[in-house]
Parts: sequence; C-alpha cells; structure tokens
Amino acid sequence: MARPKCTRFVKDFPDTTYFKPRGIPLMELEEVALAFDEYEALRLADLEGLYHDAAAARMNISRATFGRIIESARRKVADALINGKAIKMEGGVVKMAPKRTFQCSDCEHSWEVPFGTGRPAACPKCSSNNLHRSDANRGQGGGGRGMGCRRQRGNSAASAKETT
Repeated sequence: MARPKCTRFVKDFPDTTYFKPRGIPLMELEEVALAFDEYEALRLADLEGLYHDAAAARMNISRATFGRIIESARRKVADALINGKAIKMEGGVVKMAPKRTFQCSDCEHSWEVPFGTGRPAACPKCSSNNLHRSDANRGQGGGGRGMGCRRQRGNSAASAKETT
C-alpha cells in the first residue's frame, strides 16, 4: 500500500486551468493532467527562480520530493508542447499557503505575504518602512525548514483540500 502524500502548500490556484494548441478542436486532442502541486513547483522554480530547498520549504515538503514534483511537471509540459497536447490542471493534495497581513502605519495600506517569504522591507504603495503585522492569527504560521510532513492529530482531512 502506498504511503499517503503530505499536503502541499500552494500560493493560489491558477485562474486558467486549461491550455490547448490553437486551431485544433478539443475532441481531437490528447490531454496531459498537471496537478496543482506540479503547477506550484513550476511557478516557484521556473517563474520565481527559487532554489529547490527554498521552494520546497514554501510548499511544506522535502527538497527531494520537490525535485520529483518539478521533474514530473517539466516532463508533462514538454510532452504537451512537443506533441501538441492540451494541458489540464487539476488534482493533488494541496491547500492554500498561510499568509501574514501587514499594514503600513503611514498610508494604512494593507497587503498579504505568504509565510516563509520574510518580512517586507517597505510598503508597496508608499515605500515607507513603518510597517506592522495586522493579522488576527499572528504566530500561527507554518514552520519552515526541517518540519517535514506535519500531520495533525485528529481530523487531518478537514484541514487539507484534496482535489481529484
């Protein structure tokens, strides 16, 4: 019996979950299924340019697991591009990454930052460095390096969004 997968954190679910080659009817295309954790791995490694250990920490998984996920994602995307297949993003054991809310004391602008990304240096609106945390669940964040797969006791299924 296979070991259950750890819940992987994703920043956001994609607005667009389907891509296909132009000019070919959908019914004539094969599909490649890209899981949401694979999508997130591509975003972190290839779009944000993070090293595997930093990206793994953001997703709450080990560096080795991140390596397997990114390899699978890149293979699927390459298959779709080279062989003219559609890409459908769906599934995986994922949940939204916890976020911290900051507020600027000067202009009162408020914004969210994912845990594990460090404290912002300045307000994105007015560039002031007079910032403070304003979220109600302060200190409830998620771990960082070396935490491994942290299963909660009791009803862990309720805390993770499993999509299939």
